[in-house]
Amino acid sequence: MSHPVLLTVDQDVVALRDVERELRERYERHYRVMGFRSPDEARGCLEELARSGDEVALVLSGQPPSIELLEAARRLHPHAKRGLVIAWGEWGERETGRAIFDSMARGRIDHYVLRPSEPPDEAFHHAISSLLLGWADARRAMPYTVHIVGESWSGRAYELRNALGRCAIPHSFCLADSAEGRTLLADLDHREPLPIVIFPNGKVLLDPSNIDLAQATGSAVNPDRIDFDLVIVGAGPAGLSAAVYGASEGFNTLVVDEGGIGGQATSSSLIRNYLGFPRGVSGRRLAQRAYDQAWVFGANFAFMQRVTGLRREGDGLALTLSDGGLVRARAVLIAMGADYRRLEVPALEALNGAGVFYGGPTSEAPAMAGRDVFVLGGANSAGQAAVYLARYARSVTLVVRGRSLAAGMSHYLIREVEATPNVTVRLGTEIVGGGGNGSLERLVLRAVDDGAEETVDADGLFLMIGARPRTEWLPPEIDRDAQGFLLTGEDVRAWPLARRPFLLETSMPGVFAAGDVRHGSVKRVASAVGEGSIAIPFLHELFTAAQLQPSGRPQNGRSRTVDAE
Repeated sequence: MSHPVLLTVDQDVVALRDVERELRERYERHYRVMGFRSPDEARGCLEELARSGDEVALVLSGQPPSIELLEAARRLHPHAKRGLVIAWGEWGERETGRAIFDSMARGRIDHYVLRPSEPPDEAFHHAISSLLLGWADARRAMPYTVHIVGESWSGRAYELRNALGRCAIPHSFCLADSAEGRTLLADLDHREPLPIVIFPNGKVLLDPSNIDLAQATGSAVNPDRIDFDLVIVGAGPAGLSAAVYGASEGFNTLVVDEGGIGGQATSSSLIRNYLGFPRGVSGRRLAQRAYDQAWVFGANFAFMQRVTGLRREGDGLALTLSDGGLVRARAVLIAMGADYRRLEVPALEALNGAGVFYGGPTSEAPAMAGRDVFVLGGANSAGQAAVYLARYARSVTLVVRGRSLAAGMSHYLIREVEATPNVTVRLGTEIVGGGGNGSLERLVLRAVDDGAEETVDADGLFLMIGARPRTEWLPPEIDRDAQGFLLTGEDVRAWPLARRPFLLETSMPGVFAAGDVRHGSVKRVASAVGEGSIAIPFLHELFTAAQLQPSGRPQNGRSRTVDAE
């Protein structure tokens, strides 16, 4: 196959020459570089590449931006990343700033790129490589991608994709009777039973268990010791944040999660308002980086394990695991997040994995190419899902029960949703039925105001409705609100000690809660990360009151790591 294309267009001859030079010198071994002065010629080239089935990885437009070219790139090559090339200092000009803001809000570009200076310009190449990494991720062409081959999209194949997604592992799926599936299976000695999982190191597993899957990807399953300073239940943003700060400050830390890392954040295809990521970051990439950071500081992990019990044991706490094991800790942080609520429509529940999916579309979006897709929900995660699916699907309908998107969605994301041409928003609507012969074929929509019902064709449904905390396993002495979220700090009703509970402490002393599982928390990734980090100073206070030191810290009190601000 031909190499993917890097296309750049600029009416400024010098600017075009500089960009072409840098692209050819650094990337021409693996990409075809094409440069144009005319946006019309560049658009014609994109059309010809689409007809021939050639991949376009990146489109760069000079100033002023060619709106027609960028729109054509998005329509013809939805995976391609798009950038606006500007000269150094131009961001301060009103017209340039407006062009950047408007183009990003309308989804025409992914970000701006500074015109290269004298070679080697590593800042330019950092921007380009970041865009190319995003392109590879969207195409499931990331390095070290795990391949799953199955007989159908549903059943065990769906469960394996879900497990890998929860572990933030890049993966792809194909049917056994597809061209790609036949190619992958042709080199294997054993092709049954399906599904088959093929790992980047050549290892092959036939219909593996989730634990086998986790171990094969290098994830820890069983803790290598029993006693810890801190056990964190849940490896979402709050749990990973607490693991980073706890381990970096000398607390011997264990993180337990029945899935993998990232929690619901891994379903977010692009988080654009997270501090420090101006180009945005996917939930999966954010989780991977946080996991790596915590691991480097010495945090321990146990995946595919569920905590089934928590009790007071002497002056500490004991937790039982789903495999029958036991771990002890001086303190526990509950950071399990919350699950999406079930739709509770039997006909649709029966199609879970066969066109009906709970959570984000990161893994399933490629299968929606050219199809009509619905997303149910009105928060940021639903908006992100709709915009992401629009790159693949023929049409995306965002179904929202409320009367306005503003009630639960960030302003920047509302603008993006409204500017995406193949996304339609249906307010004041709920989904009450549907079905299909083996996979989703139709949905029944009902207007909230007058109860009028309508049956529509549908190939996919992604459900992101509300939150349900998973706190039923906790002992009864831990206070909850009516929905099951954990009460902390001043909200605690029954407190057994003379001192007041710390801000994030539950009604069981030494047990803290952070993130979505906590009553009154703000349901945003950044908020969960913040709560996870501020749990650690309270842990210090708890240890000081008990005249204890973190077991990972030398006895002279100096931390073994550099303090993270």
